[in-house]
Amino acid sequence: MTFRSIARLALPITAIALATSVTPVSAQQVFGSGVAPSTVANSEERPIRFETSAPADAALVVIMANAQLPSGIELPDDASAWIEAEQFEGKDGQSLDIPTGPGNPRITLIGVTPKDQAAINWREVGGSVVQKMKSVKAPIAILGVDDAAAMADIGFGATLGQYRFDRYDSDRKAPPVDPVTIVGAGASQADVLFSSRHVHLAEGVRLARDLVNEPANVIYPESFVARVREELRGVDNVTIEVLEPADMRRLNMGAIVGVGQGSPRESRLMVVTYRGAGGPPLALMGKGITFDTGGISLKPNSGMWEMKGDMSGAAAVSGAILSLAKSEAPVHVVAVAALAENMPGDNAQRPGDIVRTYSGKTIEILSTDAEGRLVLSDAIEYTVDRKKPWGVIDIATLTGGAVSALGDEYAALFARKDDYAEAALAAAERTTESLWRLPLHPAYRDAVRTSDIADVRNSGISPSASSGAHFIEFFVPEDMPWIHIDMAPVDRTTKARPLIPVGARGFGVMLLDDLARNWRPQPDN
Repeated sequence: MTFRSIARLALPITAIALATSVTPVSAQQVFGSGVAPSTVANSEERPIRFETSAPADAALVVIMANAQLPSGIELPDDASAWIEAEQFEGKDGQSLDIPTGPGNPRITLIGVTPKDQAAINWREVGGSVVQKMKSVKAPIAILGVDDAAAMADIGFGATLGQYRFDRYDSDRKAPPVDPVTIVGAGASQADVLFSSRHVHLAEGVRLARDLVNEPANVIYPESFVARVREELRGVDNVTIEVLEPADMRRLNMGAIVGVGQGSPRESRLMVVTYRGAGGPPLALMGKGITFDTGGISLKPNSGMWEMKGDMSGAAAVSGAILSLAKSEAPVHVVAVAALAENMPGDNAQRPGDIVRTYSGKTIEILSTDAEGRLVLSDAIEYTVDRKKPWGVIDIATLTGGAVSALGDEYAALFARKDDYAEAALAAAERTTESLWRLPLHPAYRDAVRTSDIADVRNSGISPSASSGAHFIEFFVPEDMPWIHIDMAPVDRTTKARPLIPVGARGFGVMLLDDLARNWRPQPDN
């Protein structure tokens, strides 16, 4: 429209401007629909208790390592005959329901002896029991184990195994919430162990699972921070700092801000400090891409919904510090969530862009879909400079290469020194959060630094898992103990496991909790 044609209109220009500005400013500031997809919480879980005798009305679950009934447990007179007839031998995976007659509590025998004679995993026993008995509308009593530590582990496993994420199921049927009671001579000590340690670790895993299971229209950088703040409210010796977009721009943190610049939900850096001991902290760094479309380097539609879980690393460090703080662990830890939403908006960064990090290093963006390493680069540099940690562990759903190499049973482990890797593998063994070490190599390290116009490039280097690790290493001081965990293979599961229902695993919480308590690198001689 020309100026002349405008002049011929009946309405003056000021009236045209007013007539076309009909959307209120407040409505323009709503991100998404503005309608919450749910207003209810996940359904209630069964509480865990420890006693020396079973409640009278409880369904009985008897743990058996062989075909012999444990002493002190009263069962129907024909129980032994049923065991012999059904060839029940107490092996792992075996179960047998003993007929009890109308109106009598259910009795189920559960075998626990591994076929390879390995040590019994009491946590998995607890998880398997609650999953098997989840529809039983009665209290549940687990008998046959008297050791306090084993009883506490059964309680921990039962807590994780019954995890539910059903707040968006508008037609859900309320599951039974009668208590699970672990019965044995060690009940008093088991209760102390469980309430002082296990229950808080389970809370950390639950937080991580909830964050990852939530859709991206519910969890985005700002709401992630709010959710973690709420979980840590009132916990002693915890401080939370949050860098807003303006703060990060002022600090020249162009990598993390750049990833989020295509989204109206801008980036955040959340720094949670738990001071349960003196001295420098251990830094736990988590990738927190609350949704990853790939940006301008757009991903295909198939499977993109899973990218709501691309903040699993940030969820893991948040869950770990929640566990450490609430259990009053004697450690000093900083957990950092590098949060951004990677969207292809009209302000999104492009392949070919150069970004500058907190320290002044430069990165050539060859793919906007290699964004996790970008947010971690600024997060690590800021944390090393401001918090002065003695070591860094970063955890991220970083590469498809790790998935191709390891399937869905292991996360990829990278470490600068063998003893760092050995510490991580030992923690993985203790927690059953499995790791497999992959190589760091000078050739991969050099390949990251082959940009013609910047210090490093963020993509286009093979193998992807190792090159991704070396990219992150570029931002960690060379003399600092460093472990990198690529958890892309294990952030969720499509099949139920004893401790993990279908969905987000909450992987990394137990592993990082263990490493924070036990990893102490020895200085070089």
